[in-house]
Parts: sequence; C-alpha cells; structure tokens
Amino acid sequence: MSAGVRKASRSHHGTLTELNITPLLDLVFVLLVIFIITTPQMANDLEMNLPSPQKNRSNQPPPKVNRITVAVNGEIQLNRQKVTLAELRGMLATLKKDNADAAVVVAGASKVDYQLVINVLDALQQADITKVGLATDTIR
Repeated sequence: MSAGVRKASRSHHGTLTELNITPLLDLVFVLLVIFIITTPQMANDLEMNLPSPQKNRSNQPPPKVNRITVAVNGEIQLNRQKVTLAELRGMLATLKKDNADAAVVVAGASKVDYQLVINVLDALQQADITKVGLATDTIR
C-alpha cells in the first residue's frame, strides 16, 4: 500500500512543478505587436521639401539651374565651362554668395568613375548648396 501512496504523491508533485506558459506567450505576442507597430515610425526620419503650388508663378521667370557634368574621361563642366575640381569649389562658393537659393543639377556619364561624382557632391556640400538634383540622362 505504501507503494501506491508514493505513486500518487509523485504525480501530484509533478503537476505542481509544471509551469503554465500560456500567459507568458500572450505577453510576448503583445510586446511583439507593439514593437512591430512602433519601429517603422522611429525609423522614418527622411525629410523632403516638396514643391507647393503657387498661383502667380507665371509672372516670375523660371529659376536658373546650374548644370555640372562629369564626363567619362573625368572632365568636369559647370554650365558648359570646363573646370578643375579646385576651380569648381571656388565657383560654387561664389555662386552661393550671389544666390543663396542656388540650384544645381549634377549629371554623370554612365561609365564614369563614381568617385568623381562623389567629389563634385562633396564640393557642393562644402559650398553649402542644398538644392541639388541628379540627372538621369546619359552623357557621353
């Protein structure tokens, strides 16, 4: 008889030591949903200046857009004038002094060493020119 009592007590203690993890799983799923919802909002820090419609725009002349081209051979041109990178930096500083809202479009040849285009973009950043566009047409 004592053997039967031992079996009952072992099975009784076995059920007490088992942990019910269902509430813990519910908590984990709730935290996961909160994390999924809040993460895209924290990572979205892209600032864009979108154009706004202006009603009396026809009276104003279109703004002058300066064009920088980088050819395959490394030749840099500002408004069709051949310049070196050092000369470009000086001309961009002068351009910024003359017009605080100067706009520049950079166009690189499709097979150009991309470091040359990056050097031009660095020169624009050093001159504090923020209105910069990248042209997608191909230059030969």
